[in-house]
Amino acid sequence: MNKIAVLGAGIMGAGIAQILAQGGYSVIMRDLQMTLVKDGLQTIEENLEKEIEKGILHNEEKEIIMQRIQGSTDLADLHDADLVIEAVVENMAIKKQIFAELDNLCPYHTILATNTSSLSIAEIASSTRRRDRIVGLHFFNPVYKVKLVEVIKGIDTSPETLETARDFVQNLGKYPVVVSRESPGFIVNRILIPYLNEAIWVYGEGLAEKEDIDLAMKLGAGMPRGPLELADSIGLDHLYASIQVFYEEFRDPKYRPHTLFSTMVRAGYWGKKSGRGFYNYRD
Repeated sequence: MNKIAVLGAGIMGAGIAQILAQGGYSVIMRDLQMTLVKDGLQTIEENLEKEIEKGILHNEEKEIIMQRIQGSTDLADLHDADLVIEAVVENMAIKKQIFAELDNLCPYHTILATNTSSLSIAEIASSTRRRDRIVGLHFFNPVYKVKLVEVIKGIDTSPETLETARDFVQNLGKYPVVVSRESPGFIVNRILIPYLNEAIWVYGEGLAEKEDIDLAMKLGAGMPRGPLELADSIGLDHLYASIQVFYEEFRDPKYRPHTLFSTMVRAGYWGKKSGRGFYNYRD
């Protein structure tokens, strides 16, 4: 692969573009507005500056990495990419529309990957005529730190596409774990999200204060971060969308979100990125 495109310049899209450029790839990062693209490029630059401060990177290396990333608002700029990684909002209708457009734009050899954390690969692929070349590549935030990538096989994903995706992840210095059969949440979120949801229920029912819930799980269960602190870091809007997918798929009451959860999301309390979630980050 020579040229890779990332669709979306948000936290995940920018993070993916960064590690691709650090891996030596030419990258095009596309979003709907140039302000969003510039914000993404700024995020990458700030991440690289942190690595310079830690002595991991030199200024000259940073400049080379940034030169490998081209920002764009034109979908047509992705036409010659060997791999496209979609990292937009977790909404099935939007993803299917994007993949249909990419299918019409890109040559057949192009692999189309989605960074979805919970949605069906097969359903996303159904909007294309290349179902065998659609795969899930679920990176974790912060992308430049977390070594894990879930490689998800859709019902029609070919063995060749899966192998190419797995090798690609390894070449980035990441550890691929293959999800052989898709299910909401795949591996990590299938286990993690119900845990976070239960912590929100415990808080919503008034069993304990948020600080005590987080402290209990850190000291009592050996967790590096408390569940409510972690939920704020992930983004409550993203977490809520995922738990809704779980509930709709399994119809199991354990996946039902507490009313406090839905109220906070509607109020714009999305965690760190909005300045307020279970904790206040504005001070």
